[in-house]
Amino acid sequence: MNIERIKSITKQIKDKVDFVPELLMVLGSGLGHMAEGIENKIEIKYDSLRDFLVTDVEGHVGQFVFGDYMGKKVVMMQGRFHYYEGHSINESILPIYVMRDLGVEKLIVTNASGGVNESYTPGDLMIIEDHINFTGQNPLIGPNLDEFGPRFPDMSRAYDREYMALTEKIAKKQSLDIKKGVYAMYTGPSYETPAEIKSYRLLGADAIGMSTVPEVIAANHAGMRVLGISCITNMASGILDTPLSHEDVIKVSNKVKDVFTSLVSEIIKEI
Repeated sequence: MNIERIKSITKQIKDKVDFVPELLMVLGSGLGHMAEGIENKIEIKYDSLRDFLVTDVEGHVGQFVFGDYMGKKVVMMQGRFHYYEGHSINESILPIYVMRDLGVEKLIVTNASGGVNESYTPGDLMIIEDHINFTGQNPLIGPNLDEFGPRFPDMSRAYDREYMALTEKIAKKQSLDIKKGVYAMYTGPSYETPAEIKSYRLLGADAIGMSTVPEVIAANHAGMRVLGISCITNMASGILDTPLSHEDVIKVSNKVKDVFTSLVSEIIKEI
């Protein structure tokens, strides 16, 4: 990835969109329905952008949706790019830099994750307080994109504390028992083993999944404010001694979509 490629994709988007969105929202597996609420939509398929990427994961449409939502100009990603799809970890963060180059300053990142904390239950929503990168990879390895940020970006406050407090306040107002915890990422695509989950729990993880961390690292590098929310769609391997499947992830995501939409809509309104 290089500056020329980023700016080329940005220009292609500017040719179709005549405003700068206030925020970017990345919609995780089964959560793509939120983009249906956008008014005055401008949809840009990923595969229509030269030198961009394509996703093939079930539950990920594969497009940017620009428009008006809760009185604000926004862009939502229906589909993200995962390391396990064969994209390099560096490639997976391309959309973050394109959106930052476009002028976006705020990021709400969502995902479907497995509950590692045994007090969680499927359907819970969790504010991401911090994360652990178990991939052994960092998306910033390679030449630094000096135009976006420093060689050694600080990650001590990767998730914006004011946004977390706002989310808690809104959840309380909506009588939602929202969780707060640490999200861990590993590469996938196989689900983790029970022994791995035990070790991740000992190391401080509350939820685990196959995305989000590279995007958050890139967003921090580029000076964006970040809010992360996980939808706990299943208990992680070994906790309930039941097989895991992507179909179940999508089913639980669909069950909680109204609660999730209500929460995030109010966050977008207030953020």
